[in-house]
Amino acid sequence: MMEHEQGVILDVTPGDHEPFERRLLEGSGHEVRVCHGPGATKSCPLLEEGVCEEVNRAHGVVFKLDLDREYHRRILATYKETIPDDMPIAAAVQPGQENTYSELLDGLYVWSHQPNAAELDGFAALVEAADYSRPDSE
Repeated sequence: MMEHEQGVILDVTPGDHEPFERRLLEGSGHEVRVCHGPGATKSCPLLEEGVCEEVNRAHGVVFKLDLDREYHRRILATYKETIPDDMPIAAAVQPGQENTYSELLDGLYVWSHQPNAAELDGFAALVEAADYSRPDSE
């Protein structure tokens, strides 16, 4: 029987913002990979090419792109369609966006504030629980 390894959490945060509390998530035993999202010269490979190595490696996603931007909403919608149903996704949104984009955010963990240590720890626990519920891969 394989020993379970803590999964990778993908932190999708714009380049001009600080990533989430990486130290807290890594303290739970998770590797945190940061994707700074699309920029002026860079597009989202998952959206444009249908594949993203960072998403493929992830066991959980924390999404902090601006949902007022149509391209960012398309990215989140593609994440929801692409990744397994049992992979936790948390979305940190601006206050009010949880109502404006409620349909898009349905089924996700939503924070309309900077998540605190307990919320991040809870999300890390969800990732771990999802890892343990999956059959071991070869």
